[in-house]
Amino acid sequence: MAPEHRSFAPHLTRRRLLATGAATAGAALVPATGTPAAATGKRRPTVFRLPNGFRPEGIAVGGGPYAYLGSLGDGSLYRADLRTGEGAIFSAGPGTPSVGLKLDHRGRLFVAGRGQGARVVDARSGAILASYTLTSAIPTFANDVFLTPRAAWFTDSFQPALYALPLGRHGQLPDADEVVTLTLSGDWSQVVGEVVNANGITATPDGSALLVVQSGVGGLHRVDPRTGVTQLVDLGDAAPLTNGDGLLLIGRTLYVVQNRQNAIDVFRLAADGRSGVFRRRVTDPLFDVPTTVAAYKGRLYLPNARFTTAPTPDTRYDVISVPM
Repeated sequence: MAPEHRSFAPHLTRRRLLATGAATAGAALVPATGTPAAATGKRRPTVFRLPNGFRPEGIAVGGGPYAYLGSLGDGSLYRADLRTGEGAIFSAGPGTPSVGLKLDHRGRLFVAGRGQGARVVDARSGAILASYTLTSAIPTFANDVFLTPRAAWFTDSFQPALYALPLGRHGQLPDADEVVTLTLSGDWSQVVGEVVNANGITATPDGSALLVVQSGVGGLHRVDPRTGVTQLVDLGDAAPLTNGDGLLLIGRTLYVVQNRQNAIDVFRLAADGRSGVFRRRVTDPLFDVPTTVAAYKGRLYLPNARFTTAPTPDTRYDVISVPM
């Protein structure tokens, strides 16, 4: 059944927009062969290998020392122990891409599936709990996801819209026909063609609105979650966020990954997210087109997607960690 197209439910108030905390997925890891960490002992590795040919894009980290990554190739999900860098595939892919992903405090991974919509996966067992067609529009590119207490929000890089999976009491997942479409308007100007528009997504520091980066034009938009009206965030004299990808908000500090620039730009935002001040740029010689970022105990973790390298079954991929 095609998803129902309606405006977002007005009961999702500012309080309910506040981000949820993530949880530890406590399943034991089965170490993968051929994925050595760059450091051993008690110190957490700053580089760890992924399986050859994995093609990572999204990353999520919970309250415990585990990172979860999705494959752009077959959609498999990989779990890595941040203490050792060792890991294994725990959920075999459906044969279609896994792009952005987020972990909730119930141990569920919400995965953006590019043209195949979204799915929810048990982070312990790897079982698929639910799958969703987000839109009947063509083309579509479900790119990233952000969680609030009452919804999972997905961006579409090819359509001027966000999609929400409204969550019921105790986080109950919606039925397949309950997907909500929020059409973007206001300052939003969709670029037509195979151009990445809406990409990374998070909330404003006060939880009153959403923030979405428009990669192709380098703009950061504040989105009213009830109406879809957007306003460009005033970032002062900062350079455009061209190739802006994953977003990470910690307090009032916003980290914006710019993939092809091999950089993270860091901003201090106003509480309502209408403006921000550039603070610094983070780079590392080991960055190789990182796409997004997650944080754990004072460090940032970024998967190298290596978009400028032709993917083969033997292409090496890794995750890089830098101080926050």
